Amino acid sequence: MLTTDLNAPGRQVGDLLIPWSDNRNPLGRYPVPVITLSGAPGPVVLVLGGVHGDEFEGPAAIMRLARDLTPDALHGRVVLIPAANAPAFAASARCSPLDGGNLNRAFPGCANGTPTAMIADWLQDWMIPRCDAVIDLHSGGKASVFVPCTLPQAGISDSLDAANAALAQAFGLPVIWQLGAQNDDRSVNAACARAGVACIAAELGGGGGVDPEVTDMAEAGLRRVLHHLGVLASAPPPDPRANATRVEIAAPADHVIAPARGLFDRRCRAGDRVTQGDLAGWLHFPEEPARAPLPLVFPQSGLVLAHTMRGLVDRAEMLALVAREVA
Repeated sequence: MLTTDLNAPGRQVGDLLIPWSDNRNPLGRYPVPVITLSGAPGPVVLVLGGVHGDEFEGPAAIMRLARDLTPDALHGRVVLIPAANAPAFAASARCSPLDGGNLNRAFPGCANGTPTAMIADWLQDWMIPRCDAVIDLHSGGKASVFVPCTLPQAGISDSLDAANAALAQAFGLPVIWQLGAQNDDRSVNAACARAGVACIAAELGGGGGVDPEVTDMAEAGLRRVLHHLGVLASAPPPDPRANATRVEIAAPADHVIAPARGLFDRRCRAGDRVTQGDLAGWLHFPEEPARAPLPLVFPQSGLVLAHTMRGLVDRAEMLALVAREVA
């Protein structure tokens, strides 16, 4: 149940109430805050943050818009959901403490499912189809750090591919990570593709805090997208670093994966351009001090999209995400 009327003019603040009775909340309602700013007739734009509850740059940028945008300056409607998986956000956790659900792996959801499935179902079946564009803000959370990048999905249709690419270009981050066959079909991007609605995600740093430079980039990017869509009359100037690189994930085998449990002594950063065979780091074994450390090298040349923030890592854990440049 939504406690606010999204069609009402002006500024509206309410909640999506998720029915879930448990020991903490026996009467069974968990709120997901929703902010709506409605001006003159125009496009409807949904901006999501907190799909993973430990990713904070996006929610900070969204709250800046909620503070600073005025309905009378808008030609359209902006729906802001800063903490889409609100139970996870409240716990500063990637996944919901109510059901262990990862919202970006929960679509299309289920109206009578667990809390995470219910949020996904509401977004997929009710909210997204009412929108002209969706912006989904992520970061690496506590576990990892990403180079700032936008993620448009391709391979849907010529018109939707073009609309997604235009949103990514307008947002104006240094890297565009093109989603193709490797994209997860349970994500927000995939939900929008099924609904025929233009969408980009963004990865905005990470580490479990709010990086001021990256959050400034995110706020400016949101304003540029709203201008591109005709919702705002003006926008920040383009970032001179924008769109220098376009990449895609070609194969999971391109990444650096932990071959065993150990201490990852990282020698790379997000944004590095690497060559096949370059050292990614050493894997030490403090629990087995007689065991020699293992050098871990990049199996493929490309751009380091992200790296882990963990020290002690488990076997098969992702240590560095590598993408190949595309024309």
